[in-house]
Amino acid sequence: MSRGDALEKAVQSGFDLVEVAPKAEPPVCRIMDYGKFKYEKAKKEKEAKKKQHVMHLKEIKFHPKTEIHDYNFKIDHTRKFLLKGDRVKMTVVFRGREIVYKDFGIKLLDRVDEDLADIAQCEQKYKMEGRNMISTYVPDKVKINAFNRKKEKEEKEKQTEQSEA
Repeated sequence: MSRGDALEKAVQSGFDLVEVAPKAEPPVCRIMDYGKFKYEKAKKEKEAKKKQHVMHLKEIKFHPKTEIHDYNFKIDHTRKFLLKGDRVKMTVVFRGREIVYKDFGIKLLDRVDEDLADIAQCEQKYKMEGRNMISTYVPDKVKINAFNRKKEKEEKEKQTEQSEA
C-alpha cells in the first residue's frame, strides 16, 4: 500500500499511522492510537520498575577500641540491613597512633565475620585503604531463608507455650 493511501485510511478510521519497522523493505507501518500506545508503554515500564529491588551499600564504622555494647548495637543494625537485602561495608577507622595496632582491627573484623556468618558472606576480606580497614558483606539468600524459617519456628513455639500457660 502506498504511503498516501495508508495515511488516508488512518485519518478515515480516526487513528495514527505509525512506522513499526523502518529498516524493513518495504517499511512496515501500523494504524493505531499512538497516544494510547505511549501511555500503556509508560505504564508497563513503571510497573516493571516497581518490582525490581535496588541493592544499596550501607556503611558501618568501628574503631579498634569499640566497646561490646556499641559493637552489638552496630551488628544488630548490620543484620537488619543484610536481611533487607543491602550490601554492608564494615570500616575500622584508626585515629592517631591507633594505626600501629592493626591487629585490633583484624580481630574486630574476624569477630564480625563470625557474627554475620549465618546470614551473609564476606565479599571482600579486610584490606587497608589509608587509615581505614575495610571489609564488605553481601546477603546470602539461602542462609537468610534458613534463618527466617528458624526464627518463624521459634516464634510459633513461643506462641504455643504462651497459649498453654
